[in-house]
Amino acid sequence: MADDIDEVALINLARTDPDAFGVLYERYIDKIYNYVYFRVGSVDDAEDLTAKVFFKALKSIGSYKHMGLPFSAWLYRIAHNLVANYHRDRARSKETSIEDLILPDTGKHTAPEQKMLQLQEHDFLLRVINDLNPQKRELILLKFVQNLSNEEIGVVLGKTEGAIKSLYHRTLLELRDRVNELENPRI
Repeated sequence: MADDIDEVALINLARTDPDAFGVLYERYIDKIYNYVYFRVGSVDDAEDLTAKVFFKALKSIGSYKHMGLPFSAWLYRIAHNLVANYHRDRARSKETSIEDLILPDTGKHTAPEQKMLQLQEHDFLLRVINDLNPQKRELILLKFVQNLSNEEIGVVLGKTEGAIKSLYHRTLLELRDRVNELENPRI
């Protein structure tokens, strides 16, 4: 089955054809796993929850209604709900620190001084992001790590696109103020 088949046609086919659902699974497994892993911080739990996401999607694909958004938005919403249940069931608020994210290689030919500056900038930015409340951290994760649109993030978080734009704006202002505060401490 070709990977370039139209997504809506593939979803419709997946209602009755397990191979078609397998193509959807292959398209989105890595993204959903990464999202879940960053939210739970455990490889085993992330694997279990990711499997549950796709099992739930397979079970419910017959009732899925395409509303102009990518299929992944629906998967992220399922994942979001399962992760919320995971945290609630374990009665703990600890989340994976964004500091644990693997940073991209800064390049083999980068001067050591430049590489050190880049790592310091990354550390600084991650520290500022970790100071955000959990919802704003998740927004940053979905926007910049998962590269979702505001509309897709709205589906995941159960908010309107307008509410996401507003939250995003407030988050950027808070980040700007926090960066200014840390860079220019009052004496």
